[in-house]
Amino acid sequence: MALENDTQAPDFELANQFGEHVRLGEFKGKKPVALVFFPLAFSSTCTSELCGLSENLSMFKSNGVELIGISADSKATLRAFAEAEGYDFTLLADFWPHGAVAKEYGVFLEEKGYANRATFLIDINGIIRASFITAPGEARSIEEYRAALEEIVPVPVTA
Repeated sequence: MALENDTQAPDFELANQFGEHVRLGEFKGKKPVALVFFPLAFSSTCTSELCGLSENLSMFKSNGVELIGISADSKATLRAFAEAEGYDFTLLADFWPHGAVAKEYGVFLEEKGYANRATFLIDINGIIRASFITAPGEARSIEEYRAALEEIVPVPVTA
């Protein structure tokens, strides 16, 4: 069962597509995070979904939200995926132990070996404020992201 809104987001550390380690807790007190679990790099639905996020990256940036994609793919696969599609946001490899972070968030599909399409909007204090999961094979819409971003208090922009 997926984690519920208004609960503390579990901290984790994973390698990004460049092999650099990223820890969710590093964002606490600094900026909200949109954590986007997706099943598999290079699959048609995941590619179109992430391309849609890439095309709407300003929607996250203007709200001070860090966009992070996460899948059970290897960091090498995620790097090739990001380069092929021109993604300018972080992709994390939940590769080993296989799907451990997706399991913590309650969105790992054991029978398939990968995460469901699930999004968690985590506020600056590390609390899940909005989340949505689609049925297998069903893409998330940009409108769902817009609605979820309204649940996050934007970080004040200083000049």
